[in-house]
Amino acid sequence: MTTRAGFIALIGEPNAGKSTLTNFMVGAKVSIVTHKVQTTRARIRGVAMAGDSQLIFVDTPGLFKPRRRLDRAMVAAAWGGAADADVTVLLIEAHRGVTEGVERILEGLADLPQGRKIALAINKIDRVEAKTLLALTKDMNDRFPFAQTFLISAEKGYGIDDLRTWLAAEVPEGPWLYPEDQIADLPMRMIAAEITREKLTLRLHQELPYQLTVETENWEERKDGSARIDQIVYVARDGHKGIILGHKGETIKAISKASREELTEFLGRPIHLFLQVKVRENWLEEKERYSEMGLDFKDGNA
Repeated sequence: MTTRAGFIALIGEPNAGKSTLTNFMVGAKVSIVTHKVQTTRARIRGVAMAGDSQLIFVDTPGLFKPRRRLDRAMVAAAWGGAADADVTVLLIEAHRGVTEGVERILEGLADLPQGRKIALAINKIDRVEAKTLLALTKDMNDRFPFAQTFLISAEKGYGIDDLRTWLAAEVPEGPWLYPEDQIADLPMRMIAAEITREKLTLRLHQELPYQLTVETENWEERKDGSARIDQIVYVARDGHKGIILGHKGETIKAISKASREELTEFLGRPIHLFLQVKVRENWLEEKERYSEMGLDFKDGNA
């Protein structure tokens, strides 16, 4: 049996469907999916098996025009993921076509190491007519020599089998890099923090989530098989703390309950979750916060 294994970077604008595609391929929820942009910060790797090939997905942050340190670190992480990968897949949204952001990404692709295989996946194909898809496929391939083009719906699963089969044949020959039953290489503490951050993002006002981060401060295994998880939600301003707590603590209770239920299901055992909200005005400038998110603080330098 000839085994293969390789890293696949999914790149694209925020909300292009990279996290949804990772989760569909892996068959488990390893990457945050919300309708809000910029929710993926760290390079989350999901591991999927396709025949004798092991596909390790690097789910990068969305590529966008960075404005502050956190943005710059996220964009650097995305391009770093693409540069390190064996295969890169650019995801674009069928109904949005070639946006300014997509044009910027196409320019960036030219700077990736020579000989790197780059495929195009046009996502959300159920939202447009066939002739629009054909025109978009031609336009994109005129702009860049993609190794292959796939028409998919990451949400519904259309076209994913073809993409998976192609990736399985393209990754290099070699031993598997992870145990067969491992789905993600993020530490569980970070996955737990991401799950809580997703609940916060879904529940709260649009502007707030990018001013907060969640850290798992303590993880205690108990004799009865359950675990106690203590997390801190860091916010930049006092007013944000009030929004997260809500009237009589109702908002934080609802968030805690939703996160606890998902963690219990994800880990397959009872979880006791305790959340605290702390104000740290300059957390966006603190090196430790970036390390917790799997980002490089130096990448945020202007």
